[in-house]
Amino acid sequence: MGQPQPGKQTPLVTRQPGQPDTLVEVGPVTFGGSRVVLIGGPCAVESQSQMCAAAEVVAAAGGTLLRGGAWKPRTNPYDFQGLGREGLAHLAAARRATGLPFVTEVLDPRDVEVVAQVADMLQIGSRSVQNFPLLREAGASGKPVLLKRGMMTTVDEWLSAAEYVLAAGNENVVFCERGIRTFEPALRNTLDVGSVAVLKEKTHLPVIVDPSHAAGDVRYVTALARAAVAAGADGLLVETHCDPEAALSDAAQSLTPDQFKELAASCGAVARAIGRDL
Repeated sequence: MGQPQPGKQTPLVTRQPGQPDTLVEVGPVTFGGSRVVLIGGPCAVESQSQMCAAAEVVAAAGGTLLRGGAWKPRTNPYDFQGLGREGLAHLAAARRATGLPFVTEVLDPRDVEVVAQVADMLQIGSRSVQNFPLLREAGASGKPVLLKRGMMTTVDEWLSAAEYVLAAGNENVVFCERGIRTFEPALRNTLDVGSVAVLKEKTHLPVIVDPSHAAGDVRYVTALARAAVAAGADGLLVETHCDPEAALSDAAQSLTPDQFKELAASCGAVARAIGRDL
């Protein structure tokens, strides 16, 4: 039996001959155009004041989208799991204060409707990339979807996950590379920068990079972010916290406001060098 033809298993996701890039709009923000989108915010929503302060930091640095987890999938069941619906309210308050739309993760298919009523974009996290009922529900929500790569997911498996969303009637999908698990322990994960180039060829959908989860250490986040922009990523998803040492989740990889501002300036220079902007 021969190998399936390229794109046969993922006809909606696969770039067809002559097909232009798809632009995904989240409020006033466009993924896939000439501008590299900068998304920033804390790993987890902790309070309204925390989110409003973080949103001000992101906006001041030139970021155009806010991130924050209302629900958090944690490896240990006793770690902070997020504020749930209260967290959504805090994100909405930060949006009102700054005008920044926000993306937040949804974990359970039963929560998709609730989250979609408030959030501007739904994130499917790395642990959920093959939760097929969740992918279908997110696809049916009508909201743009940020689809993270699983830490053990191949590019083709990632494309198939996106196909579930598109097959449910939602063409607004953005891929997010966040590092994969390899034999190398120097960083939390190994950032597969090459996947950006591969996806740019295989699919018409935008591709962004999360350097925070790839690095796992604030010392390396900016370098990985620059590499992502140079490779052609359409955006960056970066964790920043006004007081990283007090963060309830991912403190080690959360940039301070000053570090986030420096990352934005540094990546902006790279973007301009390749004919884009940030």
